Amino acid sequence: MKTITVDNNQKLNFTEQEQPSINTDECLIQVKAIGVNRADLLQRAGKYPAPPGESPILGLEVSGDIVACGKDVHRWQVNDKVFALVAGGGYAEYVKVKATQLLSLPQSFSYQQGAATAEVFLTAYQSLFTIANLQSKQSVLIHAGASGVGTAAIQLAKAKQCYVVVTVGSDEKAKACLALGADVAINYHHQDFVAWSTEHHKKGFDIIVDVVAGNYLNKNIQVAALDAHIVILSLLGGRFSDNVDIAKLLMKRLTFTASTLRNRDHQYKAMLVKQFATDFYHQLVEGKIKPVIDSEFLWQQADQAHQKMGNNENIGKLVLTLP
Repeated sequence: MKTITVDNNQKLNFTEQEQPSINTDECLIQVKAIGVNRADLLQRAGKYPAPPGESPILGLEVSGDIVACGKDVHRWQVNDKVFALVAGGGYAEYVKVKATQLLSLPQSFSYQQGAATAEVFLTAYQSLFTIANLQSKQSVLIHAGASGVGTAAIQLAKAKQCYVVVTVGSDEKAKACLALGADVAINYHHQDFVAWSTEHHKKGFDIIVDVVAGNYLNKNIQVAALDAHIVILSLLGGRFSDNVDIAKLLMKRLTFTASTLRNRDHQYKAMLVKQFATDFYHQLVEGKIKPVIDSEFLWQQADQAHQKMGNNENIGKLVLTLP
């Protein structure tokens, strides 16, 4: 099979490899579309290796057709159209997936939409519900609101009638977030979200989803409500934060959780997929929530997709399509 691999100069190249062999609890997927994630860029740069035992090939989410099932798999059959979260191996013509991590592709979805769904919606769901225990009508602050995870988190929070504020890097991204249901979109180039919150939302936010970290840590503390939960998913703003105000942490009784999804075990991912499906799969089918796709590329154009993501030019997902 063809795969996209990374050479010693961090260049992407097509190579030929053997198809993965599946275990008894796995399915083999013929890949039709691949979701691009910032983790792919980090892995390409040598900063985010695959977990032990997982494929070193890039790619964390795919959509396609089942072409083989292990003997212990009973729910799925050959030719079923699915989308899935994987820990690696997505940039390939075939990828193996634990059967418990598969979701059925809604009839109204294209393969591209399927490939744009798993990673962002499961990450957003995990952050808001599994970790932060989001309740109806709470207030939520989402940084990088126009990212894949951000656009998913907006929709999930609004499905629970929450008050949602996002930060973004352009007016175009702000408009896109408002169109998805965000109540307020703050362009951080024009306005500081702490100053805005001090004036317009003094009670603070119950949940903050942060992919920036760095100096946003102290800012998040300032705008957090009493008993708030701050979920850190990435560190686009840097891995260190100076002069953290511990007194405010204590006074506000804040909870911080730093989380990644890729290195969770298969049992956890299976539980997450099942919970998300129970709570929100029907809304995907009904079109009440949906993946936001910025651009689709042929997988021969993977480098262009990576460049666009690296330049923070996308609103929603970037997807690679196989012929």
